[in-house]
Amino acid sequence: MKLKVLQEDLNKAVAQVNRFVNPRVQLPILGNIVFKATKTKLTLLATNLELSISKEIGADVAEEGEIAVPGKIISEIITNLPKGQVSLESDKEQLKIKAESFTGTVSGMNTTDFPKIVQSLGKENIALSVKELSEALAKVSFCSSVDETRPVLNGVLFLFRKKNLFLVATDGFRLSQKIISLDKETDLDRVILPKSAIMELLRSGDLGTEIKLEVKSKENQVVFGVGDTVVSSRIISGDFPNFENIIPKNPQTKVYTNKEELLRVIKLSSVFARDNANMTKLEITKDSIKVSAESSKSGKQEGKVEAKVEGEGLEIIFNYRFVEELLNVLSGDEVEMEFVNTTTAGLFKDIKDKDFLHLIMPVKLQS
Repeated sequence: MKLKVLQEDLNKAVAQVNRFVNPRVQLPILGNIVFKATKTKLTLLATNLELSISKEIGADVAEEGEIAVPGKIISEIITNLPKGQVSLESDKEQLKIKAESFTGTVSGMNTTDFPKIVQSLGKENIALSVKELSEALAKVSFCSSVDETRPVLNGVLFLFRKKNLFLVATDGFRLSQKIISLDKETDLDRVILPKSAIMELLRSGDLGTEIKLEVKSKENQVVFGVGDTVVSSRIISGDFPNFENIIPKNPQTKVYTNKEELLRVIKLSSVFARDNANMTKLEITKDSIKVSAESSKSGKQEGKVEAKVEGEGLEIIFNYRFVEELLNVLSGDEVEMEFVNTTTAGLFKDIKDKDFLHLIMPVKLQS
């Protein structure tokens, strides 16, 4: 392999690809980035077995070839090189690097044992808006579980229905659902993806306006493509909970209130709720919400927020952290809450976003 490439391009690509390197795994080859030169481009490849990435940049290639080099070392070198042209040349398992006032050699590895990585999308893909996907993931991914004993709850469900994509995440105590409209109908059904897969892609910098998605069922993979970057992720196996059956119907109480005012009193309640299993009580009256919490150690408090209330009043207890995290992702100034009773999940809606809903299970006190 022998080529010349701009430091600015190479630095961006190495920084992006290096996030997919895992030097702590038992397979030494996975601690490396593969440099692959073909025709007029340099392709960088990396994987941690769960996520893989292929990144292309333009290069002046004099000799094709490939070599695997340690991600950490090559990243530190390229970052500190001066801007301008960088020459790369592999000789057996050595990578020679030359730039203005710099010459170095990095010990690498043969790429024979490096896992096969998807480097392009097939024709059967669908296009998504980068902006819409980013915003949707922000509204659902925080609900994913961190409990590794239930892998299906560690991911985000992508549910395709005609010209709609449903994104759903839950940890068993709360659930978020966001709907994205598609340009065309698709025959795809559903897949569960590790949330880290999409989040890594969306952190990649300037992605443009469109991202393409392809499901490779036989390989148990989903592939995302944007520009010269291809990210593939394993699909989480298992059955996602039948979430549609738990969405409450026929609410007895509807409440409309200012999001920021409610967030303020929820945060005040947290001072005392933290000492009492995070429990915060919401008392719905005819024109307000009283938010209270108490601690046997610290004391107690009560805050009040004006609200428009339809239906019956009630008292219900939530984990304050769940309510606070929800309010932080809403885009509108007003939040709508619907309640059936004190033991059924509360339904929360964003007045500004009709394609979003959120459920929070109430805390049940032992009698």
